[in-house]
Amino acid sequence: MNANKIAQMLEAWTYLFLVANFLLGLYCVVLVTLRLRKLRFRKETQQVDFLETVLDHLKAGEYSEIEDLCDGDQRALPQLTFAAVSNRRMGYDQLKQYVSELMQRDIFSDIESRVSWIAASIRTGPLWGLFGTVLGMMAAFGEIGSGAKVEAHTIADRIAVALICTAMGLATAIPYGYLLNGINIKTRQLQDGLTSGVMRLLEHFKPVKQKSRGVHV
Repeated sequence: MNANKIAQMLEAWTYLFLVANFLLGLYCVVLVTLRLRKLRFRKETQQVDFLETVLDHLKAGEYSEIEDLCDGDQRALPQLTFAAVSNRRMGYDQLKQYVSELMQRDIFSDIESRVSWIAASIRTGPLWGLFGTVLGMMAAFGEIGSGAKVEAHTIADRIAVALICTAMGLATAIPYGYLLNGINIKTRQLQDGLTSGVMRLLEHFKPVKQKSRGVHV
């Protein structure tokens, strides 16, 4: 098998890799989008109202009401609230560490993993496209160099087909770049909202001495 035949065969396989790369990116985009939608409050006012309700119950010592309120709620802040209240007998520092680890492990770890695969699809799409185009050009020029009589339009058609690989790679990178930027913005908003909400929640469990530390008369 000569180099021309090998280039043609590899070019065909490149199309499959380009399609697989596109589908992988699409799969991760859909998963992350659905995950973020499930974890977030749809409106900021809903999160504020939830926090105010929880803080009122905390001040009244109504822990069972908070657990009932959060039980079964798959949004991130209610999950963390339930975990904090259920483990309220830990010391403040231990509880803070526990909730922080829970937030990173159960909420953001999966999102970060999927986002990294989207970024990989964006980076590798144009590379696969360029690889396929180079192989197609090698096959086209291989036919010219073979000495056989080749019509110009045949070579032009082969080169045009080879350039489709580049277009497919860019068709993956460009839209996924915009989608990834939107996902990153929503992830940061979720993280900022959770950090703010959790800190307000944990203030209730801080020992009185720590609350008053730094206050001088």
